[in-house]
Amino acid sequence: MTEEPLKIEVTIAAPADEVWRAMRDPELIRRWHGWHLDSLDAEIRMIYFDDVIEDAENHVLETGGDRFSLHSAPGGTVVRLTRGPRGANPEWEAYYDDITEGWRTFLVQLRFGLERHGLAERQTVFLHGPVPGDSLRARLGVAGIDGAYTVTLPTGDTFAGEVYSRSELQIALTVDSLGLLIVADAPKPGGHCLAVLTTYGYDDFDALNERWTKWFSTVS
Repeated sequence: MTEEPLKIEVTIAAPADEVWRAMRDPELIRRWHGWHLDSLDAEIRMIYFDDVIEDAENHVLETGGDRFSLHSAPGGTVVRLTRGPRGANPEWEAYYDDITEGWRTFLVQLRFGLERHGLAERQTVFLHGPVPGDSLRARLGVAGIDGAYTVTLPTGDTFAGEVYSRSELQIALTVDSLGLLIVADAPKPGGHCLAVLTTYGYDDFDALNERWTKWFSTVS
């Protein structure tokens, strides 16, 4: 039997043309894709513009063996990512599951950025590395959160908000007056966990980033 293609979908409360523009304008892409690193612009160029197949009329983009397509739906637009089959790109095969989880993170960030902040400028705290037990959600104490929440984290921060999305390995939490926290567990034993805390207009970002980075160094 041929393995069914892996599909990831998010529904965004915005028209398809607006979502498409967010996926084709480099300045807008950097407001939701990934996190702030010196290599972000080069990564965006490689993924979204180098050697891609684009069908703007039908809102379809093929990149690196993966296929994005936009579909109008009640309440907005479905963004569907159909991943390329395993083994299609031997160079990246060892990272297939990590890339899949990365796409889940990015699409949730796209949805949140568009729906809640109109793709405004952001700043990001980024944590990435192995964690004992392979569960950063458990280490942060967010694994069991459901619905509205208030929680004091081991970083010393008290966050409140609601569950924005959840998948097998990830949870995304809105954070009142701050932004969005996504925490992802390792997709395979001994792999890397990830957390991205996206902030908008937060005045004390440097202290926040230092606090989270220092805490993560004690558990990774």
